[in-house]
Amino acid sequence: MFQDKFRLLILFFIILSLGLLKPSFINASIIDDIKNQIQSKSSSIGDLEKEIKKYQEELNKVSEEKKSLNNEIYRLNLDRKKLSTDINLTDNKIQSTGLTVQKLSVDIGDKERLINQNNTALGEIVKIINEQDSNSLIEILLSQRDLSEFWDDFDSLQRLQMDIRRKTNELVTLKSSLETVKTESEMKERELLNYKSQLADQKQIIDYNKKEKDQLLSVTANKESLYKKQLEEKKKLMEEVLQEIQRLESQLKIEIDPTSLPDANYGILGWPLESIYITQFFGNTPFSTSNPQVYNGNGHPGIDFRASSGTKVLSAMEGVVKGTGNTDSVPPKCYSYGKWVLVEHPNGLSTLYAHLSLIKVNPGQSVNAGDIIGYSGNTGYSTGPHLHFGVYASKGVQITKFENSINCKDKYIPLASRDAYLNPMSYLPKY
Repeated sequence: MFQDKFRLLILFFIILSLGLLKPSFINASIIDDIKNQIQSKSSSIGDLEKEIKKYQEELNKVSEEKKSLNNEIYRLNLDRKKLSTDINLTDNKIQSTGLTVQKLSVDIGDKERLINQNNTALGEIVKIINEQDSNSLIEILLSQRDLSEFWDDFDSLQRLQMDIRRKTNELVTLKSSLETVKTESEMKERELLNYKSQLADQKQIIDYNKKEKDQLLSVTANKESLYKKQLEEKKKLMEEVLQEIQRLESQLKIEIDPTSLPDANYGILGWPLESIYITQFFGNTPFSTSNPQVYNGNGHPGIDFRASSGTKVLSAMEGVVKGTGNTDSVPPKCYSYGKWVLVEHPNGLSTLYAHLSLIKVNPGQSVNAGDIIGYSGNTGYSTGPHLHFGVYASKGVQITKFENSINCKDKYIPLASRDAYLNPMSYLPKY
């Protein structure tokens, strides 16, 4: 009796061992095919990234050249090519990530199937062993033909129990691996959603690029003389707006308590862009000093970063979006910050992001450090695509509506008392 059951048990365990932790051959073939597709997409992504890098290098050169109609048209065309390649890159990343999610889904299905099968099989074996364990040694001994056969079967049973413990440990490892794969799959699903959102953003930005070029050609009639005239008119309007801003800010009497601000220290704030190149610093820079009619001797109120249109702009720290606005929203243009975002942080600082092409957040929204809050652009009064980044003492900055203004009536803009303007370099990482 014991011998028959034991041999049946051995046979059952052999069958189990053949199937334990073995993925299906069909699924293995599917996964190999998906891996090949992912590898192909990775190669395409690498080529597109190299192409984008070349466009960016050329845009960097153009940004340093003298302003002219031809250069501006060339810059807009180059911007469009880069943005189109950005879209192609994001589309390839969507496909690659989708394939990865598909591969992980197959892997999850395989692991869940193996776990279910082996849970059932191990349960049956343990049940049989328990039945044998319920027999006394005397009963088992009497059922055997001789003593040596008894000890052989008894040793085999002990080895079998050890193998079962090993297989059980493998099953635990498999379950842990399943959780890891599920976590990775969830992460890739979120990544996929982010890429799809980014793709929609990039399509909006390329439309913005087309409108910017169409407007430029319409106003200038493709004539350099009209382009120069437009630049002078924009500058004059900007100076009028700035004078009004300075008048309003001079009326703000807000006392800033220095103890309410964090001590100046590198890295309190993070960089608002992934790639950093500063074109103008805070305060009395050579540019601000040579343009007193623009800055009224007060110096540059923030720092400017080189950033081609469509560059992701990141929150420098966690916080709450205090406000957003667009000074270009209704003609005639209010030549100022263009599209802007103001974020209030929990440490007494607020940060401003201006001249954006697209805003991605809403007032009252919570953001984390590194979240995309918009994309760089050329809105407002801007001599070319860039990011203006300002830092304020939160208590000294307020979003104000222009009440009595020709060009800016009913527009909103952040205004601050003079001592609320802070040097961003005191809080950003060391440059």
